[in-house]
Amino acid sequence: QVQLVESGGGLVQSGGSLRLSCAASGRTVNIYVMGWFRQAPGKEREFVAAISRSGGNTYYADSVKGRFTISGDNAKNTVYLQMNSLKPEDTAVYYCAARPPYSRGVVTPQTSYDYWGQGTQVTVSS
Repeated sequence: QVQLVESGGGLVQSGGSLRLSCAASGRTVNIYVMGWFRQAPGKEREFVAAISRSGGNTYYADSVKGRFTISGDNAKNTVYLQMNSLKPEDTAVYYCAARPPYSRGVVTPQTSYDYWGQGTQVTVSS
């Protein structure tokens, strides 16, 4: 099993920045891709960004490209999401997720991720 714990959420004004962290523990060898998803009130959970274990491949939703940066520290089994130029529409609960090596195909479907964190609230005021 893999446990994921997010941190770093909070309240920020429009245009501000936040950095989310996701610490993985347990059988981390089962992780091949780590991703961030978010769910706003009344909306479905959506893909935000993902990174391969090697760090060589990163993926972003169009809505966050150029503003958000995903990175990882394998020594700490931690993935980060640096969020800049935040907008009110970025307000959501942000979830960290991990995908095992046997999952194939595009990284955007949440169904391809086996492990999830509890989520951290990000609120952007206008």
